[in-house]
Amino acid sequence: MNDEIDYNLTPDQWETLKAIRMPVLKLSALNQSVLDDLVAFGLATMSDNLPVITAKGRTALVRGSSSLWDVAA
Repeated sequence: MNDEIDYNLTPDQWETLKAIRMPVLKLSALNQSVLDDLVAFGLATMSDNLPVITAKGRTALVRGSSSLWDVAA
């Protein structure tokens, strides 16, 4: 994976990615199209009909997005 890649995810995509790191999850609370986008980006996958964050997704969460850095400052 290229370390220069910036994930330009929407706020909903970031929130969903953060939510699926937790082992207990209410699927009804997730936006299916947002989840589908995360799967398409390789940041999440489906296992036993449950969303699971991938290693690439964990890296994206840890690294964050440069568009979010100014919000945290």
